[in-house]
Amino acid sequence: MKGLITDKTRVLHILEAMAEIEKYLNGVSYGDFHANSEKRFATIKQIEIIGEACNALSTEFKNAHPEIDWKPIRGFRNISIHEYFAVNFQIVWEIAQNDLPVLKEQFNDALLKFSE
Repeated sequence: MKGLITDKTRVLHILEAMAEIEKYLNGVSYGDFHANSEKRFATIKQIEIIGEACNALSTEFKNAHPEIDWKPIRGFRNISIHEYFAVNFQIVWEIAQNDLPVLKEQFNDALLKFSE
């Protein structure tokens, strides 16, 4: 299945997952996030989708975008799936608030290059 989905489609999946997280957390405080298991686990699931899609991107795409820090994306995905009991919700919140906006911009820029 990996070869059947293009890098462009995977980038669109990544951006869709980021948009979902934005919807989940719009107007939500950390306290509300921490108290709401649906928001926490929905956010984690979307971050897992981002990680899975990033893992499946071609080596050529990853090499063409060194501005994207691939290692932590893969690392969080591995922890959230394989060591789910070790997920720190404060870190999830910080990823959603601080890291995803930067990644969103990087993936939007990468998406534009598909049409060049």
